[in-house]
Amino acid sequence: MTTEENTIEDAAVLEAAVAAVRDAGRRLLARYSEDARPADRAGLLAAAGENERTSNDELRRALAAARPQAKWLTDELETTELPPGEWWAVDAVEGNVNHVHGLPEWCVSATLLRDGVPVLAAVYQPVPDVVHSAVRGGGAFANGRRLSVSAKAELGAAIATTGQAEAGQSDTYRRIGESITTMLGAALLVRATVPSTFPMLLVAAGHADLFWQYRPTLPGVAAGALFITEAGGTVTDLAGQPWRPGSADILASAPALHAAALATLSTVN
Repeated sequence: MTTEENTIEDAAVLEAAVAAVRDAGRRLLARYSEDARPADRAGLLAAAGENERTSNDELRRALAAARPQAKWLTDELETTELPPGEWWAVDAVEGNVNHVHGLPEWCVSATLLRDGVPVLAAVYQPVPDVVHSAVRGGGAFANGRRLSVSAKAELGAAIATTGQAEAGQSDTYRRIGESITTMLGAALLVRATVPSTFPMLLVAAGHADLFWQYRPTLPGVAAGALFITEAGGTVTDLAGQPWRPGSADILASAPALHAAALATLSTVN
C-alpha cells in the first residue's frame, strides 16, 4: 500500500475512532458528578472499576470493527518495544482517578500504531466537550482548530510539565523529584499532573512548552507524542534519541527549547 493510500485509509479509521471515543465518553459522562468524593480507597477503586466496565467493552468492539487487523495492546507491552504490525493503544478512562473525584481532567483516548509509530489518535474530553484528533502527516486538531506548539526559544520563559510514573517505582519517584527541582531552577514554571495526555495536549496547543516523564506507559503518551509531532514539536527520549514504544523516558517540547531541556534534565541520574 502506498503512503497516499495509507493516509486516506487512516483518515477513515480516525473518523471511526473519534466516534468510538465520543460514544465511550458520553457513557462515562452519565456517571460523572462534580460532587463525587470517594470516602476511602475501596470506594475509589470500586468507582474506577465500574468506569472501566462502562467504557471498555463497547469501545473495544468499535475500534476492532474500524481496524480488524490491528492487535490490542496488553499490559505487558505497555512499557516495551512493540512487535511489528498495527496495535491499538487505548485508555478507556484516562484520568479515572480524576473522574471519581469530580475533577474534569479525564478523557477516552485511542491511538493506532504501525510498526512502532503512532499514525492516528483520537482523544475525547467530555468536560468540556473537546475532540482532539490527529493523523500522521495531516496535522493535529482540537474541535477542528489546528494546533501549533509554542514559539518560545528561552527555557527561562517556559512552562514545563511532567507526570507521575506508575506506582511502586521508588527510584523513578526519586528522579521525578530531582528533575522537578532541577527544572524549577531553569524554567519559568513547573507543573506535575496526571494523566499524561493533558499536559502533552497543552504542549501541542502551545499553552505549555515542554513535557517530560520517566517510565511512561504507552497508552499514556502515544497520543500526545503524535499530537506534539503533528503540531510542529520535537519528541525524543532523554538521551535525545527518537522516542519509540519501550523508551525508558520521554521529552516533548517546542523545537527551540529541546536542546536546553535535554541539557537541564541530563544532570538527573
